[in-house]
Amino acid sequence: MKATVAGAPVSFGVFELTPEGAETISPDAMMEALAAADYTGIDLGPLGFLGEDAALRARLDRFGMALAGGWVQLPFSDDEAFAAALPDLRAALRQFSVGAEAGTGALPLPTLADDGSALRRGAPGRGAEVDRLDPDAWGRLTDNVARAAAVVREAGFEPTFHHHAGTFVESPDEIDRFLADTDVDLTLDTGHLFIAGGDPLAAVERWGDRINHLHLKDVDLTTLRRVLAAGGGMPEVWSGGSFVAFGEGDIDLASVMTALDARGYEGWVVVEQDVLNGPDVALDAFVTARSADQATNRDALRAWV
Repeated sequence: MKATVAGAPVSFGVFELTPEGAETISPDAMMEALAAADYTGIDLGPLGFLGEDAALRARLDRFGMALAGGWVQLPFSDDEAFAAALPDLRAALRQFSVGAEAGTGALPLPTLADDGSALRRGAPGRGAEVDRLDPDAWGRLTDNVARAAAVVREAGFEPTFHHHAGTFVESPDEIDRFLADTDVDLTLDTGHLFIAGGDPLAAVERWGDRINHLHLKDVDLTTLRRVLAAGGGMPEVWSGGSFVAFGEGDIDLASVMTALDARGYEGWVVVEQDVLNGPDVALDAFVTARSADQATNRDALRAWV
């Protein structure tokens, strides 16, 4: 498979929802752990975490890593809020340009995602039951995705769209509708697909020609179902241990990777094991465990990349 394996700050508890007061790993320590495990790329993480402009370029160069992409969440179904959020997209694109200059592999993919709603975020996997978009709102969503994609392409990149639990593009049916109504290809996230009741192998067969980015997770479905049955939202999914190292969960990794290989997939394989480090967890122990997990995850992929 002609793909490049990247790690991600979320695998070390670093993302936009990291609890206030929680200690977090430094960017250098994180990249050192990923480089030691033979990752050659990294996701951007929260804007500024890896540095910006010259600092970002220097850090990528120092660890010999390319920038895989990065998360840009936008309120696509709300015209006014979407317009107000466009500067965030342009700010991220400036850093993707820095990453493109530093990297030697595939270009970073700006990873667009919908903002969803409070109702949906509180009921991951059941979005259509609790907050279904009417046709006008869906039209706004797809129109604004087209506008965001134009901004991304004008900057010299190709967008990708991340289906995500708690958003308005969550379930397999919603992904079908999104792909039918837009020209933006898909980031397949195996973990979020599990949350929405989908199957990753079936997804490769169903959407393989439209998958241009991969967020690869393993999921302990027993834990996930327990969290969701108790009424947990995404913070509880992340903090409750639903995402585990490859081989400890229920993803059929070999079948998914073999199916992607058979289709000639050549994009990024971004390994994500979303975790939250709470204020009561010792940072050193947390980092040691997360670093070991990422070495396990990288080793599990060696048959393909």
